[in-house]
Amino acid sequence: MSIGGATMIQTAVGSATDVAIRDSLPPTPIETTQNGAMAPTKSERTKASLIDAALTLFKDRGFDATTMRAIATEAGVSVGNAYYYFDSKEHLIQGFYDRAQHDHREALLPLLETKKTLEQRMVASLDTWITVMEPYRAFAMSFFRNAADPTSPLSPFSAESGTSRTASTELWKIVVDGSEDHIPDSVKPILPELLWLFSMGNVLFWVNDRSDRAVASRLLALRLAPVLVRTIQLADIPALEATVKDLVSLITDLKRLTTG
Repeated sequence: MSIGGATMIQTAVGSATDVAIRDSLPPTPIETTQNGAMAPTKSERTKASLIDAALTLFKDRGFDATTMRAIATEAGVSVGNAYYYFDSKEHLIQGFYDRAQHDHREALLPLLETKKTLEQRMVASLDTWITVMEPYRAFAMSFFRNAADPTSPLSPFSAESGTSRTASTELWKIVVDGSEDHIPDSVKPILPELLWLFSMGNVLFWVNDRSDRAVASRLLALRLAPVLVRTIQLADIPALEATVKDLVSLITDLKRLTTG
């Protein structure tokens, strides 16, 4: 299926249980598989099991109705063990964020090899994220509603979300740096963060999107990407130089104030 020439990406989302979601625990002995690849440690397997259990219950019961005790039972671990790895179900969602970010990166990077313009690369990034998140869309509203609270650890601007936020911004930097388009020097350093902020707006639209396979969200990305690229290129106009400098200074100051 295509929208205006953009192919709807059909990337399968794996369970990714061999991915280290967080690095908060002391180092453990390295295990390897028969082919020499690094195998997941016991702590990594436990974390992954808890995330899998949580996602299953969130889908069946909803985020608000799911308790840490139920998640522990579903994962086959004690409640105390569940709390050892995750302070709350809100913090457990951070593990899900990290997993989703990993899956997005793995699905996107091969696609970027064939995308040369900034517009193509932006659309590919946004569209791939929607595809990766599609299995979770049915219950995303419940925990993204909590993410709207600036005091919640689920907020994309929270300290707890720092790891996934940084990973996302770094992925946007890859999108920007690999483009063959001319990007004005005055905006290029802050462009990955601006695109991350734009993607957060797309996430908000996606959460409320009830179209089949989020076609409306895909269309939004497809249509807005060229508008954003043209806006970015306006920074080269001498008459706008002072405005661009003010914008860059504002974003820099806001980042400093909000990150402490």
